[in-house]
Amino acid sequence: MAKTSQIHRDRKRKALIQKYAAKRAELRKRLKDPNLEIEDKLAAQEEFAKLPRNSCPTRWNNRCALSGRSRGYYRKFGISRIALRDLALKGQVPGVRKSSW
Repeated sequence: MAKTSQIHRDRKRKALIQKYAAKRAELRKRLKDPNLEIEDKLAAQEEFAKLPRNSCPTRWNNRCALSGRSRGYYRKFGISRIALRDLALKGQVPGVRKSSW
């Protein structure tokens, strides 16, 4: 089980990402506009720097829904490899069976 502080921190990051997504997209569009003057681009870059760091999507980690583990995460299932193995052994994941030979 991951520390609850880590889980809450990632939840806050996800909320900030959603809150500032439109503003980030608009600033990025202004920065990539080839017809914009350099002064305007520099102003957009300064506005970008004023945004919270945790509003950047790359700072958010996928976490297991059951344990909060951030490593070994399967996107298809939304859980970690360890939780997936336990659920597969119990037969609770449809279409997944643990192999044995």
